[in-house]
Amino acid sequence: MDTGGETTNSRDISRLLKRGVVEIIIKEEMIELLRSGKQLRLKEGFDPSFPDIHLGHMVALKKLRQFQDLGHKVILIVGDWTAQIGDPSGVSITRPMLSKEEVQANAKTYMEQFFKVVDRARTEVRWQSEWFGEFTLADVIQLTSKFTIAQLMAREDFSNRYNAGRPIALTEFLYPLLQAYDSVVIQADVEFGGIDQTFNLLMGRELQSMMGQPPQQCFMTPLLVGTDGTQKMSKSLGNYIGIAEPPNEIYGKIMSIPDNLIMDYFELVTDVPDEELEKLRQALNNKTANPMVLKKRLAREIVTQLYDQKVASQAEEHFTKVFQGREVPEEIPEFRAQPDGISLRELLVQTNLAGSLSEAKRLISQGAVSIDGKKISDNKANIRNSGVVKMSRHFVKVIIPGA
Repeated sequence: MDTGGETTNSRDISRLLKRGVVEIIIKEEMIELLRSGKQLRLKEGFDPSFPDIHLGHMVALKKLRQFQDLGHKVILIVGDWTAQIGDPSGVSITRPMLSKEEVQANAKTYMEQFFKVVDRARTEVRWQSEWFGEFTLADVIQLTSKFTIAQLMAREDFSNRYNAGRPIALTEFLYPLLQAYDSVVIQADVEFGGIDQTFNLLMGRELQSMMGQPPQQCFMTPLLVGTDGTQKMSKSLGNYIGIAEPPNEIYGKIMSIPDNLIMDYFELVTDVPDEELEKLRQALNNKTANPMVLKKRLAREIVTQLYDQKVASQAEEHFTKVFQGREVPEEIPEFRAQPDGISLRELLVQTNLAGSLSEAKRLISQGAVSIDGKKISDNKANIRNSGVVKMSRHFVKVIIPGA
């Protein structure tokens, strides 16, 4: 037996398996493994189609780090092979195929952020192409022969789409099988994923059993709700907080979350002890705590984790000065317009404060934009004079020659 880990005591086991966990399959087996003293191989995979990590990903990454601190090893699988052939998105379209160079660039950025949370020294990085690069058609057919269509249709989104008459590409059926095969290759003891990945994790467990390996434990973490307060954090929805964003941006975004998410964020992405969290929760429920004060504490905790305490203090000072004191930052980007001015919508797009004219129109209509401290609600407004435009936490100084 590999004894690179340590026999884990009951208190550590309780901490590992309780906080930030939705479900473990099978919990009793997981406890037995932790008590065995075996160094566990913890599987974490990622799709390098996108390079960035946000706080939603951090929920599982913090759990990986807790396991590492007890002597266990993370096996990080870079899904470079599937990314190069185009990964279905779970609907009726396929993500664009990426070149080898694009995959490697995204993977480099991802890992730089990954190791902000996870210990690099206790991580083994494996590239999926190590094994799938040699796969033949015979290998694919052999893999697919181990599962039935009925098993795959048990996946909720496949079943819902089939019943609704919406298309399901054959390629989509392959991805759970390929992810399962990853577990066999690296001989995973535990695989981590959000609760929405339960089906895929179970496929890995089943395939390992078929191949004569001990079945992996499936460790499901909760989905962190984004800054909009309604949907899971996602870059595509624009409700995310990236872990590599500037400290001031992270701090400001955390301060913008709805009050009902404060305790979820404390529990899932900070190391504040459970006993203290319970006191904070009671204070919020009893209305004896100011939500603004707790959010500042939350923002400090998270920025400190990702940067350091000094940077967190500077971010708090910036927030207090600019957003509570309503002062304009000393250093803000400048935009030089034409002498006849520029439409507000066009300015937002050209300064990357909005991704499109339609988004700019929506932001203005929602009252998210101001000029020299005055909110602008007319989405047809034009800027004729030099001044400072503010959109959410962003500023830009508009300079118009002669104005």
